[in-house]
Amino acid sequence: MVVPIAPIGAIAPLTSVTAGSAAPAAGSAANFATALSHGLDAVSGAQANADNLTVQAATGTLIDPAQLTIATTQATLMTELASSVQSKAVTAFNTIMGMQA
Repeated sequence: MVVPIAPIGAIAPLTSVTAGSAAPAAGSAANFATALSHGLDAVSGAQANADNLTVQAATGTLIDPAQLTIATTQATLMTELASSVQSKAVTAFNTIMGMQA
């Protein structure tokens, strides 16, 4: 029996940005914190999904091995993206702190 591979869904934007806004809104720090929290929750969910499928593969209950490959790759890419964002944030923080000296 051949099971077709399900297509990968589009990644939804974290927040919507209006083209005409010149100044950030008063609650933009809270919006950033919320977006960051949702992003980290998504990374955690992708890792949990990959772990669940890995356990299914190890126990022999996984029907479609392609799902494991897709989930593992997605979790890896999301983790690398989160690490890159963290690195850029630390670099930006250090640059700002260097300006104040």
